[in-house]
Amino acid sequence: MLFGMYAPVPHVTVGSKEIDRSVKGALAPLPAGEVDPAFTLAKDVLRAADNAGFDLCLYAERHLGADFEAWILAAAISSWTSNIRAMPAVHPGLWHPTLIAKMAACLDRLTTGRSAINLVTGWNEVEARMYGGDILLHEHDRYIRAEEFVTVLRGMWNETPFSFDGRFYQVQESQLLLKPASAPEIFTASRSERGLEMVAKYADWWFLDFDKNAADVAGVEDSLRRSMDGMNRRAAKHGRKVRFAFNPFVAFGATDDAALEHAKKLLTPDVPDADLRKMMSRVGPAMKSGCIGRPQKVRDQLMKYTDMGIELFLLKFVPTVDAVHEIRDEIVAPLHGYAGQAAAAAAAE
Repeated sequence: MLFGMYAPVPHVTVGSKEIDRSVKGALAPLPAGEVDPAFTLAKDVLRAADNAGFDLCLYAERHLGADFEAWILAAAISSWTSNIRAMPAVHPGLWHPTLIAKMAACLDRLTTGRSAINLVTGWNEVEARMYGGDILLHEHDRYIRAEEFVTVLRGMWNETPFSFDGRFYQVQESQLLLKPASAPEIFTASRSERGLEMVAKYADWWFLDFDKNAADVAGVEDSLRRSMDGMNRRAAKHGRKVRFAFNPFVAFGATDDAALEHAKKLLTPDVPDADLRKMMSRVGPAMKSGCIGRPQKVRDQLMKYTDMGIELFLLKFVPTVDAVHEIRDEIVAPLHGYAGQAAAAAAAE
């Protein structure tokens, strides 16, 4: 059982006063000697997560906004950590894979093999155009390009010189003279038929798709099982096995109702209705996962998901050092190693 979190950046973070301050001040120069509060928050929270036993941090990418660039933030934070893996997002429509192969090799070497890549096929057409790229609105093109992107990454990491003649990328005798410490794993999320085929053939990990309209935890579980069964069948056709990750929202309380009220207060301090709707669209589905409640209930639910075959939980929560410490005490420390223990017990039977 592995645990991860999102780096606190504006477009994936809710309920953070530091992020709000960063966004409000983003278009003005910083006072002399002051560091952007979003970076200070990220550094403090992720250092705490590193010490708390978190396994991975996803650095989401958003160019059309006040977010720090994901690769720069990941590299900066990694200089303060020793254990947690750094996983910056990559949009193929904005980057060439040979350049990302070099950037990933650098990040992997400076983190002593603690890097991964979150491959994002994209949806924000305006952002892509504004920053010199495109998202290829025709679905098949988008995923063919993503497959070629991964092929070039892995080729550059394993061969020198490397050549590739694809539909979207042509690489001729390219030399990457700095190899990664270990081949970074590829994580991705997709839900369309063509996207799922890309996951089955090329990804190491899949962030599970589930029915966002599920009425309750049982509905979420059933939807996850169906998604996992489908991906297992797809991957098996290609002689592969894809590992599963899931993104539940976590909050604790003495009772389930108290935990829910606590979560709402954390997420919605003095939030206007329009912002509240946007906020809940980000975290609402993740709140249906059954991980809001008494700590033992949350642990039991995570163990249930693990028994289903989910190996990584990319936890959603309001990012504070105190929240990281609470998750360390109630989830990470008690549950680290659970999957290995369960497998060992099953093998002994």
